Amino acid sequence: MINVIVDRPLGSKHPDYDMIYPVNYGYVEGVFAGDGEEQDAYILGVNEPVEKFCGNLIAIVHRLNDNEDKWVVAPDGMNFTPDEINNIATSLYILTAKKSDRVKIINTFAEIFETYYKLLQGFATETL
Repeated sequence: MINVIVDRPLGSKHPDYDMIYPVNYGYVEGVFAGDGEEQDAYILGVNEPVEKFCGNLIAIVHRLNDNEDKWVVAPDGMNFTPDEINNIATSLYILTAKKSDRVKIINTFAEIFETYYKLLQGFATETL
């Protein structure tokens, strides 16, 4: 289970851009991403603003043009297709130009485990 601290709840305004968050968005305290900041996480399947959330890591949005991946966390037993995750990522301005050029959705258990294991071993920025 992944514990997410939500600093940008569903429906809140982005601090720098004219954008409203369509999902709860936060970070995993104590886990650091490739950019040196705490690991960002989208929470899918929760349709009300929350301050904290505990759920399963169901996918990783691997951004090919950046050193920071985004984790996708959902309630236990809930899954989303790569297309559904791509649609959320697009609405958050993560993707630019062609989807296939910018992101790889990692959503099989083996790929998530391998990526998470590498992160824990200090290889968070290694190309998958």
